[in-house]
Amino acid sequence: MVSGDKKMVNDNTQKPQEDPNACKERGNEEFKNGYWDSAVTWYTKAIQLGEKHKDLPVYYKNRAAAYLKLEKFEQAADDCSKSLDHCPNDPKALFRRFQAYEALQRFEEAYKDLRTIHTYDPNNKMIKPHLERLHAIVQERARERAQTSNKVTKMFEIAFDLAAPKEKREQAMNNIVVLARESAGAEVMLKDGLVTRIGKLLKVEKNNDIIINAVRAIDEVCAKSPERTKTVIKELGIPWFLQILDSNLEDRVVASQHCMQTVLNSLSGLENKDDSKPNKELVEANKQLIDTLLSCLVYSITERTISGLARDAIMELIIRNVHYKTIDWAERLVEMKGLLRLMEVCSELEEYKYESAMNITPSSRTIASVCLARIYENMYYDAARELFNEQIGEFVKDKLLTPDHESKVRVTVAITSLLLGPLDAGNAMISREGIMQMILVMAQSDVVLEQKVACECIIAAASKKDKAKGLVETGAEILKKLYTSKNEEIRVRALVGLCKLGSSGGLDASIRPFADGSTKKLAEACRKFLIKPGKDKDIRKFAAEGLAYLTLDADVKEKLVEDRAAIQALIELAKTGDQSAIYGVVTTLVNLVNAYEKQELLPELVQLAKFAKHHIPEEHELDDPDFVSGRIIVLANEGVTSGLVALCKTESDNSKEMIARVFNALCSEQEVRGKVVQQGGAKVLIPLSLKGTANGKRHAAQALSRIGITINPETAFPGQRNLEVIRPLLNQLHPDCSSLENFEALMALCNLASMNESTRQRIIKEQGISKIETYMTEDHMMLQRASTQVMCNMVQSPDVIKMHEGENDRVKFLVLLTMEEDEDTAVAASGALAYLTSVSDICCEKVFSPNCWQEALNTLVANPSPEVQYRGIVTIYNVIKSNKTLAEKIFDTDLLRMLFGVTQLNDEKRAKAIEMAQKCLKVAEEYRLIEENKDADMAPDVFEQQKQEATIEEIDE
Repeated sequence: MVSGDKKMVNDNTQKPQEDPNACKERGNEEFKNGYWDSAVTWYTKAIQLGEKHKDLPVYYKNRAAAYLKLEKFEQAADDCSKSLDHCPNDPKALFRRFQAYEALQRFEEAYKDLRTIHTYDPNNKMIKPHLERLHAIVQERARERAQTSNKVTKMFEIAFDLAAPKEKREQAMNNIVVLARESAGAEVMLKDGLVTRIGKLLKVEKNNDIIINAVRAIDEVCAKSPERTKTVIKELGIPWFLQILDSNLEDRVVASQHCMQTVLNSLSGLENKDDSKPNKELVEANKQLIDTLLSCLVYSITERTISGLARDAIMELIIRNVHYKTIDWAERLVEMKGLLRLMEVCSELEEYKYESAMNITPSSRTIASVCLARIYENMYYDAARELFNEQIGEFVKDKLLTPDHESKVRVTVAITSLLLGPLDAGNAMISREGIMQMILVMAQSDVVLEQKVACECIIAAASKKDKAKGLVETGAEILKKLYTSKNEEIRVRALVGLCKLGSSGGLDASIRPFADGSTKKLAEACRKFLIKPGKDKDIRKFAAEGLAYLTLDADVKEKLVEDRAAIQALIELAKTGDQSAIYGVVTTLVNLVNAYEKQELLPELVQLAKFAKHHIPEEHELDDPDFVSGRIIVLANEGVTSGLVALCKTESDNSKEMIARVFNALCSEQEVRGKVVQQGGAKVLIPLSLKGTANGKRHAAQALSRIGITINPETAFPGQRNLEVIRPLLNQLHPDCSSLENFEALMALCNLASMNESTRQRIIKEQGISKIETYMTEDHMMLQRASTQVMCNMVQSPDVIKMHEGENDRVKFLVLLTMEEDEDTAVAASGALAYLTSVSDICCEKVFSPNCWQEALNTLVANPSPEVQYRGIVTIYNVIKSNKTLAEKIFDTDLLRMLFGVTQLNDEKRAKAIEMAQKCLKVAEEYRLIEENKDADMAPDVFEQQKQEATIEEIDE
């Protein structure tokens, strides 16, 4: 954390100063005190007031110094350049720009600035080491660039030659992608015309693999470089990105969408991480370009000629970038009437297929609904929400100006999407005069399509009965009537509505809204629609939604989980990845594994409720842990993980939370964790643990912890994944998490820390050491044990060793932990101590830091646990080996007699300890602290007792 964060800028109460030099002096004062944010504010004021002032170059130069301290290197370089425009060859401005350029890895420009200083001041000793260092870097980069240039030339010759063999071209383009990942490679290829070549190639290329890799090459060139990104946009133009997105091939659409996100990230300073925030200065500098890009995306939402997949990808890009935590573009989107375009998608139906109809996928309306919800989240003040509702109302009004059959249907479908997305906006529309009556009339119409869409709208409103009471009360009778329809599409929708009403008792087993057995009959009806051969996906989706409500009943859960055909049909529906099927499938699975939020009933409150004669919810006997465990194992064995993985593509945070809940429930059973990993569960759990709702992230992180405990991390989290999983695990080490979550995270971290130095370095980088140490001081035995075990593995890192060597009580605390009654804690603490003393003389000296060090070492040597005893004697050996003075300090106590006593034991379990004790005595002999074979009677009584205990243990066995 830079010290500029220590102090808030507080100049609001002061009289504004009109003198730029006074502002500069105030900035200098703040800079000297380490308040760099405040210094920037004052220097900025000086620049604004002194546009024509003779000291303007000084103001820029000083602000650059503050930016350097804040590690805002782009801004620092820019300010130095402005200073040099007014005062060329100023050595201070040049030196500061060199520092900024070097931090930005623009080494050639940094070297050029140093050379300029050297030209005008050849005796400047301060720049000499920097000049030599940069000269070597620039020379090496020139050599690498020459090699890269040769490689690029060869790759270009093959990749862009349409007559070359297919396999060679594919390999060449793949190599271009790899080269583009390196900054030097990207620069060389950009200079050699890569972008122009790709632009021309994709106009004629037919090979999809080559097209995808060409898009990825552009992606890599743009990554983390605003300058290269601007060059690419200038050469290709923004419409090019939308053209490559327009495809019916999913892998090509995914690559193109990622490329567009990379462009936006580069221009805004965002990264594909959960805690990533945009760089405000960078966003402001590229505002026009960002606005143009996002405007093009918004206008493309209703483009009639693009594919359904492209439309979905465009809406997903908007979802990711409108939030105030990202580019904060929601209000701008509303201003430019983007809501009307999203509502057009919400109102689109595959039944209306004519020349100007939009291409949509089964997920399009759901994605548009999520997009509307995400925008509405950002309407955090009344005027903004009012404008949002006005636009939605404008859409509804325009559609109903021509009250024909099609307009009514479209409005109803759009309102249904609102009820599934921004609920308040949906309720506001449905409560408007005439809308409810229109929907009820449509439900009783003879036109099948009108019945279908009206029925869906009633279903969407049914769970919001407190806000749409009139619709639901009237709708119940209509649903019963529609359920008698001969059309299966109508019947299945009516069935879902009845299922919703039938589940109004929720989890309370004592409430039965329908007659006994009715829910089972409704479940059987849903089952028939779900498994019947030849049923289209739309009908199966509604059948799954019906089960989502009915499976709140434990009887229905048990019957469904025994029905292999129904479970397989549910999983197959999930595997389609249809976003509109998510709710039904995942909610049913959440109910089956009891992964929903449970209200804790305190005994005192239950007694009060009984006294007041209030209703007390009752849990069904079939929801006991044994039954839940059985259902989890059945689902895992049927392959439910593969279905969940397919549904993870959703942009809905609530849906992600439900998926994470199911995963966590699956991972609660140790025997099925391997299946979760085999079917790709661990891979999708990492992003689920980093993005989404707070509860969703917790459930996903706990699932990862459970996997990390049972399965070898190298298998569960191969490659880069073993680094990515560390942050979610460390997030579980938080006071808001339960002790079980803390414990499981520590156990998983213990396994990861044993892997390699890379994982240990990531734990250190993520501030993991302080979190782990917090739990080492816990009163909870299991948490203290687990955290000490993690530290035992972490001390293998040189950086952690340095931490223990510092001026702190870390080693002292480990010594104290070796005296813990819990054997596993003592084993871990003594193991950490043994390792630290084997590699650090400073840690050897620190063993004596507690006042009770002699008692601690006595406890180790005389420990009932062979493992603790061995590790303790290793520690003593390391200490006496490191320093004769320390050896004398130890052997001035009765430890010498105790060590001799150990050597006299006859116990196979303690063979390692006995051998190590002999080594200690050998060192004592070398130091001439004892005479060889002198003391035959040195063994103290404690070891006689220890030998007896060992004998008794052997007899017991």
